[in-house]
Amino acid sequence: MADQDMFESITPPGFVDRSAGERLEQLGEERTAQGSRFLRRIKSEKKAFLGLILVVLLAFISIAGPWLAPYGPDNTTFDLLAAPSLHHPMGTDSFGHDLFSRVILGTRVSFTVGIVGALLSMIIGVTLGIVAGYYGGWIDNLSMRVVDLIWAFPAIVLAMGLVSIYGAGERNVILAIGLANLVAFSRIVRGEVLSLREADFTLAAKSIGVRDWRIMLRHLLPNVAAPIIVQTTLTVGFGILTETGLTFLGLGVNPATPTWGQALNESRNFIHQAWWLAVFPGIAIGFTVLSLNLMGDGLRDALDVRNVND
Repeated sequence: MADQDMFESITPPGFVDRSAGERLEQLGEERTAQGSRFLRRIKSEKKAFLGLILVVLLAFISIAGPWLAPYGPDNTTFDLLAAPSLHHPMGTDSFGHDLFSRVILGTRVSFTVGIVGALLSMIIGVTLGIVAGYYGGWIDNLSMRVVDLIWAFPAIVLAMGLVSIYGAGERNVILAIGLANLVAFSRIVRGEVLSLREADFTLAAKSIGVRDWRIMLRHLLPNVAAPIIVQTTLTVGFGILTETGLTFLGLGVNPATPTWGQALNESRNFIHQAWWLAVFPGIAIGFTVLSLNLMGDGLRDALDVRNVND
């Protein structure tokens, strides 16, 4: 992309270079070959492949939850705190809700909160990191001091503080997750950009007058995409754990909304007589976070530059 922009900028109007098309075609072929190698590495990385399959399965459950759940979120039965059985594979809660249906329906809420919170973290963190790394100086110092201030607090504690100030609710929980987890993105991207801003393609783009925002978006950002993708998958898992913890403490989404954290919150009062209220939502949370971590670890190995020639 840098070669194409540079060529377009220095080529006089009306000038036709027959080698330009060949050069762009060659670049396209190289990128296609790189994409094929990446797909092969994904398939060869068992962790990434397994994690990807599990995440796709969970995404399908979150989308098709209302059709997969045998009972609605508010449907009650006369069996209160019933043990797992053929009619209720995960038992029922103290209100007579089918726990299996609540766990299935809770997948959508947890996935939505985790994914949107991770995307918010990525947008803010990447913006801070790339601007700080590219310009340096006082901009870098100011941005990193803000990041250090956020880093001084554990993510769950910072999220609790933000939700306590702005109130509970799905939107505020997403905002809290986004702000609490942006540190990793900003520090990773800043470190990469500090080395890339002195690279030949960056200096060449500056020398021909390419604007700063274009250099950051078109040349620097694609070169730091790999660690951003990996960190995003891991942050989704952190977001799900944060949402679960906040809801467990009564600071998360609406109590009437079926979520895994809400199921755990209710299980506190019946832990000795209804073990299934804590076990099955806990298994769902652990399975989801494990799937995301497997995919993130596998993507890190697959995107490692040391494997580029594999």
